[in-house]
Amino acid sequence: MRLLVHVEGQTEETFVEQVLKPHLFEAGYTKVSARLIGNAQRRDGRGGSRSWLSVRKGILDHLKADQGAISTTMVDYYEMPQWPGRMEANARPFAERAEAVQDALATDVRNGMGRGFNQDRFIPYVSMHEFEALLFSDCDAFAQIMGVPEAVLQLQAVLASFGDPEQINDSKETKPSARIQTVIEDYDKVLFGPLAIEEIGLDVIRSQCPNFGCWLTRLEKAVA
Repeated sequence: MRLLVHVEGQTEETFVEQVLKPHLFEAGYTKVSARLIGNAQRRDGRGGSRSWLSVRKGILDHLKADQGAISTTMVDYYEMPQWPGRMEANARPFAERAEAVQDALATDVRNGMGRGFNQDRFIPYVSMHEFEALLFSDCDAFAQIMGVPEAVLQLQAVLASFGDPEQINDSKETKPSARIQTVIEDYDKVLFGPLAIEEIGLDVIRSQCPNFGCWLTRLEKAVA
């Protein structure tokens, strides 16, 4: 079984290659790779969502070309452009918003693939906020990894004010990465993000981040 993850930026791309791939190989996948959505050749323009029409075309082309493959997404809800279900999800309770968009994306891809399409071959994942939210799954381990153990209390205070890592965000100035950088000035998203995730461990993250955990379980079960 082969998996292609359509991602927004270099951090997510590195996460797939360094963390998700080894885990899913153990689950039974034979190939796991990441593809930047939009124009992947623009290496100076990484990050950020593209229009759904261009992303949709890439997903459909992949699913049609490789009948033995699964596609998924790893994108953020917070600054998502007009993707299916995005505007309607704003009226839903916070805990239901990511799932609402995921359902809308799955329906649109299923309709695009036509009759007979195995809907288990497209498993969308939408995170409410950026990648760094996952790092709050274990504040103590993250602070130790970064070599700043004294930062743990400040990180834990951020987490306590939201309840769980997937909810952390208020604005561009208070997004998860900005909150981390106010405490750990040397934090570099691309360099340290996937490394910290690897050290914290997917089992801890899935236990603290319900939507992420559900996505990972669905990917694992797809090859069961």
